[in-house]
Amino acid sequence: MLDRTVYFSRDSRYKDPFGAVTLGREVRFTLRPYNWEGFTACTLLACCEFAGANWEIPLAPAGSEGDRQLFTGVFTAPREPELVWYAFRFRRRSGEQVCLGVGGYCKEEALQRWQLTVYDGSSPTPDWFGRGVTYQIFPDRFCRSRIPDPAGMVGDRLVHQNWNELMEYLPDEHGEIRNRDFFGGDLQGVLSKLDYLEELGVTTLYFCPIFEADSNHRYNTADYSTIDPMLGTEEDFRLLCRAAHKRGMKVMLDGVFNHTGSNSLYFNANGFYPTLGAAQSRESPYYSWYNFHRWPDQYDSWWGIHTLPAVNESDPAYVDYIITGEDSIVRRWLRLGADAWRLDVADELPDWFIEKIRSVMETEKPGSFLLGEVWEDGSNKIAYSQRRHYLLGHETHGLMNYPFRTAALAYLKGGPARDFVESMETIRENYPPAAFYSAMNMLGTHDNPRILTLLGAAPPEPLAQRTQRAHYRMSHQERDQGRRRLMVGALLLYSFPGSPTVYYGDEAGMEGFEDPFNRGTFPWGEEDQTLLAFFRRLGALRQTRVSLQRGSIRYLYSEGQGLAFSREAGGEVTLVALNTGERPIEMSFDWSAPLAADALSGQQFNAWFGRLRIIVPPLDGLMLTEVNR
Repeated sequence: MLDRTVYFSRDSRYKDPFGAVTLGREVRFTLRPYNWEGFTACTLLACCEFAGANWEIPLAPAGSEGDRQLFTGVFTAPREPELVWYAFRFRRRSGEQVCLGVGGYCKEEALQRWQLTVYDGSSPTPDWFGRGVTYQIFPDRFCRSRIPDPAGMVGDRLVHQNWNELMEYLPDEHGEIRNRDFFGGDLQGVLSKLDYLEELGVTTLYFCPIFEADSNHRYNTADYSTIDPMLGTEEDFRLLCRAAHKRGMKVMLDGVFNHTGSNSLYFNANGFYPTLGAAQSRESPYYSWYNFHRWPDQYDSWWGIHTLPAVNESDPAYVDYIITGEDSIVRRWLRLGADAWRLDVADELPDWFIEKIRSVMETEKPGSFLLGEVWEDGSNKIAYSQRRHYLLGHETHGLMNYPFRTAALAYLKGGPARDFVESMETIRENYPPAAFYSAMNMLGTHDNPRILTLLGAAPPEPLAQRTQRAHYRMSHQERDQGRRRLMVGALLLYSFPGSPTVYYGDEAGMEGFEDPFNRGTFPWGEEDQTLLAFFRRLGALRQTRVSLQRGSIRYLYSEGQGLAFSREAGGEVTLVALNTGERPIEMSFDWSAPLAADALSGQQFNAWFGRLRIIVPPLDGLMLTEVNR
């Protein structure tokens, strides 16, 4: 089988510069086939995803290098944002033409194409998000300042008196899970825990929705202009933002702009609001927001969920209300103190809609940040048969890095390190640098089982009943296994380019399977102190080491379950070595200082003749820094 890395790879000797390029940038390609293969010509084949243009660019012979012959040439990137798909065709002395394929040389119809992302870099990405630590808060379950009274609030709400009791998890008499039980976490509760968050090194507070809604998750917005009264008031939000800003923290809000709740000011299916909603009258000012098939009970909804009517994003009144109006929702909450928006289900929003949001944000609050929820490689994502433009310079600044989570989980569970490297190098190659360094990296979110459970608990398949999963508690052995794996994962998370993001309570050892079991109340006073101390140490290192905030990344070791990489910036070097296996792994590296110190344990290592040799214990990791005598 042909080893294609011999002929073309990510190495700058083959393609320079590495990765995505700005508009009109020149890219040099160099191919290095063996002399004995008898190639006389090489051609770069390039085609544009959006413009449809095609090029065939000869790569000129450039002499030889040992047993290789060289072909080289320059491709000039388009002057509009694009995805360029390129490949290579060789011609032999006999006239035979072959292309590089997945497993060897092939006919042209089976050739391998690589991706070149061409983006507009004229509108810069704020660097504050990627440099710092993000903390995701599910507001109802983080901290409450009092037990709320739900009287007069939208929806039929149940409030738990005991903070530590189990959430409702069984379907109601209609077979539905309505998420109508609340624990009463609120903004004043978050405000009271800013010291705790500051000790974790948090620089961005990312809130799941805080706007009025009749569910505890609040992804079924009832009124975009109002803080849910169970969470507090607009003044509470102002106070929280001011207090956060004084501590160097930013605030990110969750924008759910693809759908509303059926029990909302806009749809008003239950008649809670005194004004006319779209489900009550065709004369409602919100009627045009929705696509009815048969008014009032048949309409487009998110994934067919009747209580989540989908909005028509192209409706001018809706666009004005959410984005472009002088007092639009996007503008309003930025003015009140928010610094960023996260777009829920970004795949469901049109490209032009996202572009308008970014444009308004840059005008209203320069330096604000726009993040998209995308679960795959966002540079080439196809959603609803459309290739998306998220990272081409006019839409999101960054995306949730689910590819990181997928690759990290596989590695932490014993998968080969090289698979993690390949996955992350693909993302680094495809994303504009600013987007790669502004990704939201995470191990846990509100949409996934708790990371400690995933890494330590027995597989959930035997726990077929929801009641079994609800009451499942990890054994001492499972928790120990999960804790050790999580600490290795956290070290990887905090050391990697992009913002390390912690789902509330993961640092405290919370466990639980899928929703709603991953959304328990924070265990104040019962935190896992080992995990908590470790996350605090990582947060402090992320704040003080510039190489971890914005340094380049270079992989040094990826064999079996061993992984090592360095981060470098401004002359500062941080080397991270990880072992997810069951046996110690010996590694050695070039090292310019006489000593290396593990920033986590304080242990020191001698470097002999410019070479550092270390042994990484099983399920453990080191963060090495240079020490001069």
